[in-house]
Amino acid sequence: MSFDPCSEPMLATGGYDHTIKLWQPYSGFCYRTLQHTDSQVNALDINPNGTILAAGGYQHIRLYDMNYSYPVVNFENVLKNVTRVGFQENGKWMFTGGEDCRVRIWDMSSQSPTCKRLFDCLTPVNAVCLHPNQIELAIGSQGGSVYLWDVQSDVHEQLIPEVESSIQDIAISPNGAYMAAVNNKGNCYIWSLTNRSNSEMQLTQTDPKLKIEAHKKYALRCRFSPDSSLLVTCSGDGTAKIYRTDSFALQAELKVEKCWMWDAVFSNDSKYLFTASSDGKARLWKIETKSIEREYQAHLKALTALAFRDGTVKG
Repeated sequence: MSFDPCSEPMLATGGYDHTIKLWQPYSGFCYRTLQHTDSQVNALDINPNGTILAAGGYQHIRLYDMNYSYPVVNFENVLKNVTRVGFQENGKWMFTGGEDCRVRIWDMSSQSPTCKRLFDCLTPVNAVCLHPNQIELAIGSQGGSVYLWDVQSDVHEQLIPEVESSIQDIAISPNGAYMAAVNNKGNCYIWSLTNRSNSEMQLTQTDPKLKIEAHKKYALRCRFSPDSSLLVTCSGDGTAKIYRTDSFALQAELKVEKCWMWDAVFSNDSKYLFTASSDGKARLWKIETKSIEREYQAHLKALTALAFRDGTVKG
């Protein structure tokens, strides 16, 4: 079946069955299966023009042309689990983080991407996200540290929100107002962000705002909605909790019985949420009614990673 990911919405799901499924999200039709052999899928992201899917796994980073069912680029000499992948807004470079304790910046200007910058966190990297200014990366480590790293000047700052904990994920709101981090104790920390000055040597300022006791066990994921009005946290307790960012009051709790809720991503209008669970299903929820609108069932094992594009091409 012909499908153009650049012009139509697309949902990618990946997990422990060594496959990636591509879906038409609003019909629920799975139109392509990509083989991710030799490894589970830990992380997914789609490049800005909607044509390339990046996947991170155990000792693997792969790029797939979404018109084909095989990887077009395999990154060499990657060690341990790659936990996060993502693209800069015009696709000139890609970032990855992993259990080898390093965050890497990959130059995407050639057919064989090369690592042009590297940041050593000393402990395994569980999470990486790009600030909307496209200059700074926020990093969450197994040792409990949050780092803010300027990829141009190499200036960085270290924060430790809670001792003897592991940062599992980190997110920055699209409007650049807030940063959130969740840890293995189920807590979510919120910082207010102040725009950096014109000085190349000064990072975005971070001011501690709030601690939310979001979950009773492992928190796994946090993301802001595209309009920056909502924050979702996911956990091993089988819930995704959605908070309003004007007050950080709980707006909705979405629950799947006897499952880990591994990942979540908002629709572009911020009214719906896709989730990935350990029962091998992705789900589309209507946030206002807390109801499941659609289920995506094709994976044979736990579903751990999602990526979504609404079909709008950037640049």
